[in-house]
Amino acid sequence: MRPIKAAVCREFGAPLTIETLHLRPPRTGEVEVTLEAVAVCHSDISMAEGGFNRSLPAVYGHEAAGRVTAVGESVTGVAPGDTVIVTLIRSCGTCPTCATGRPTICRTKPNDGDTPIFTADGDPIHHGLDTGAFAEAVVVHESQIAKIPDTVPMESACLISCGVITGLGAAVNTAAIRPGETVVVIGAGGVGLNAIQGARLAGAARVIAVDLLADKLAVAKDFGATDGVLASDAKPWKAVRAIAPRGADAVLVAVGAPAAYDTAPRYLRAGGRIVMVGMPHAGQTAAYEPMAIALLGQDLRGSMMGDTVLTRDIPWIIDLYQQGRIKLDELISGRWTLDQINEAIADTKTGAARRNVILF
Repeated sequence: MRPIKAAVCREFGAPLTIETLHLRPPRTGEVEVTLEAVAVCHSDISMAEGGFNRSLPAVYGHEAAGRVTAVGESVTGVAPGDTVIVTLIRSCGTCPTCATGRPTICRTKPNDGDTPIFTADGDPIHHGLDTGAFAEAVVVHESQIAKIPDTVPMESACLISCGVITGLGAAVNTAAIRPGETVVVIGAGGVGLNAIQGARLAGAARVIAVDLLADKLAVAKDFGATDGVLASDAKPWKAVRAIAPRGADAVLVAVGAPAAYDTAPRYLRAGGRIVMVGMPHAGQTAAYEPMAIALLGQDLRGSMMGDTVLTRDIPWIIDLYQQGRIKLDELISGRWTLDQINEAIADTKTGAARRNVILF
């Protein structure tokens, strides 16, 4: 087995520890990728705090890019030396959800629960989000990778793996925003900025960013927001109504805060839709008045990883980036080493970061 350095979570809420682990070779249908970059996503932080998964010890991290260094039997389409992004989208390709174009919610996951990472003593380490990318290398199922040109910087490419496809996909795939619509994006972090980019690409007439920080609203305008509203205002939805009197056609909640979900219907017009993107901790709830939503014919839609289909959406996103029509490089707010991962996590938790990237 290959020795790798990784950031291990051994206690929820405690700093990650840098350890030497052992990565087994890829089996049938699996690929080994030596990573060059991985971003810190709030989902990783939530898991390290015990918000989603209770399995320890664990290696988290799921927003990564690198080069293929080995492939298992029956793997086609990639070979050692190929540049790829690594995602948590693990799918079988044949179940009803996969066959109807929704691999992000596949529940027939190949090799599910099988970890490729172990301690020096042979004890298994939980494979966080089926990826375990806070490490020098990963072994993942072939469905979790997508080839990209080696001309794309790895520190930018890794962002596509989660933040970009989640936000962009929520706007384009899930919300299906149409030209001329008004869109509210609650949360102008890494995912929210990409939702804003997606709404702009889809032709929204107004893209209104809502966030607690004025600095982030200014950044949101660089990514395509036409307006910004402070969420700390007593009734921010009134400011939105002053801009768009009918209300928003679509509200994308891009933060995992129950309070944001509580207020989301207040921004919405009759017949509009709320897209649930950000994930609060398991067990947290939001409150709605069902009669009002039914009476106004409004929709509540979940969006897992932007309803992305890797083979369809990644070439499109890469092409947009190469044309200069979407921003990736500008999403990076900090660059860190693996040894600095706890500092990168602390910086991310301040809410001011767009995306912090660990470089190997």
